[in-house]
Amino acid sequence: METRTAPAAVIVAIDGPSGTGKSSTSKAVAAQLGLSYLDTGAQYRAITWWMLNNGIDVQDAVEVATAAAKPVIVSGTDPAAPTITVDGEDAAGPIRTQEVTSRVSAVSAVPEVRTRITELQRTIAAAAERGIVVEGRDIGTTVLPDADLKIFLTASPEARAARRSGELKGSDLAATKEALIKRDAADSGRKTSPLAKADDAVEVDTTELTLQQVIECVVTLVEEKRATK
Repeated sequence: METRTAPAAVIVAIDGPSGTGKSSTSKAVAAQLGLSYLDTGAQYRAITWWMLNNGIDVQDAVEVATAAAKPVIVSGTDPAAPTITVDGEDAAGPIRTQEVTSRVSAVSAVPEVRTRITELQRTIAAAAERGIVVEGRDIGTTVLPDADLKIFLTASPEARAARRSGELKGSDLAATKEALIKRDAADSGRKTSPLAKADDAVEVDTTELTLQQVIECVVTLVEEKRATK
């Protein structure tokens, strides 16, 4: 009787700027392949939300650095229902507000914050027995430089703005595009772990692709990597 061996555990890093389909793709790929899933951006949003709630001046890097170790952030890794709590409180909704969105770049640029969150991300990835899809902006370059597979999603600013406007019902397209470009500049220009494509990452331009096509492309890449492990 033939015994089937379980697929090899793989660590997949998916990076790229906002609006490229990172979250939707990462969740779908993880669910389809039975992997864990981690949205690292949610962790930076969570610590930003905690800072705002606790009267920390997020423009004061020293104050942010001093408080970085205080909140307890726990991320659930089920791709069908990812969760995030801060000090035991469900933060999934509150971290998506415009107030948090407009301040997360400033908080995430503080080295002490990145060190704290990076350690958390590495711990979660190491504990994923069947493998994990980790999405963010510096996963392949800084957080998990030894990931089995690195993917960098890109898309034109116009396509990204259109997608983000679709998510944020009633938002102004031009303003959304401007905000995305501003966020790109902040993320790419920060000194600590900037948004960047790893040298060994596979770049996938999603501008002309449907979400389903992007998912199929990434699933194929992961399955190919699994087969060689």
